[in-house]
Amino acid sequence: MRPGDLAPDFTLNDHDATPFTLSEALRAGPVVLFFYPAAMSRGCTKETCHFRDLAAEFAAYGAQRVGISMDDAGRQARFARKNSVDFPLLSDPGGAVARLYGVKRGVDVLRVRRTTFVIDVDTTILEVVTSEISMDAHADRALEALARRDRGGRT
Repeated sequence: MRPGDLAPDFTLNDHDATPFTLSEALRAGPVVLFFYPAAMSRGCTKETCHFRDLAAEFAAYGAQRVGISMDDAGRQARFARKNSVDFPLLSDPGGAVARLYGVKRGVDVLRVRRTTFVIDVDTTILEVVTSEISMDAHADRALEALARRDRGGRT
């Protein structure tokens, strides 16, 4: 998936077993969907907490933060509680959505590539962030993409 592509729609349960459907969420504003390899790991905790800590900045753009991993809902719930996560963490245990977005790894222990998609209300992907080593880059670059969107630029 690249900027300009249309984001595939999907429905998954979040860490509270509440169904989340991308197309429904987009009615309320852009979605920043970030895939992470494993709840509770050091890198994924740092990345998720950075998204959490930038709540006001994302809200200023009307953007929703949504995390997604192949962890089961119970692990996602523990991760959310432990880190006071204030946004949905989706459970994709079979990796179906990860495959749709092209981030599923083969048999790698990490299961998915750490990737963030900034998705506009019309389902257009505005930005794709793929850094595996900079945990802050995902939220920071997503905010930059949202700023460009507000200024009328797509890239």
